[in-house]
Amino acid sequence: MTQPALYQLLDVLFVAFHTSLVCFNMLGWAWRRTRRLHLLTIGATLLFWFGAGMAYGWGYCPLTDWHWDVKRALGETGLPASWIKYHLDAVTGIDWNATLVDAVVMASGLVALGLSVALNLRDRRTPG
Repeated sequence: MTQPALYQLLDVLFVAFHTSLVCFNMLGWAWRRTRRLHLLTIGATLLFWFGAGMAYGWGYCPLTDWHWDVKRALGETGLPASWIKYHLDAVTGIDWNATLVDAVVMASGLVALGLSVALNLRDRRTPG
């Protein structure tokens, strides 16, 4: 496999995995069978956003960082800090306000965490 082909494959794999993770982080709390895994993934996501974010910038995501390395290797420039903003812009053709996107993403992540914690606690108290 040539290097450009490898980077194109990696680009597709990052989109597929990152999209799946974002969807799971937003909805994984809804099914009892996935709640524990959801608590782990949303917790890890928020830990990176805030923990690693102190060093790399708030909302830091290693998947975005690695994906942007691939995109730069493919010749893409002017990549935003936010993976969500990048895809919102691409899908809608609108240049979304980065601060608004970050605020909605952060609020959504915190709501998902709150739901996950509350439902996981409830599940521990009630037999399945």
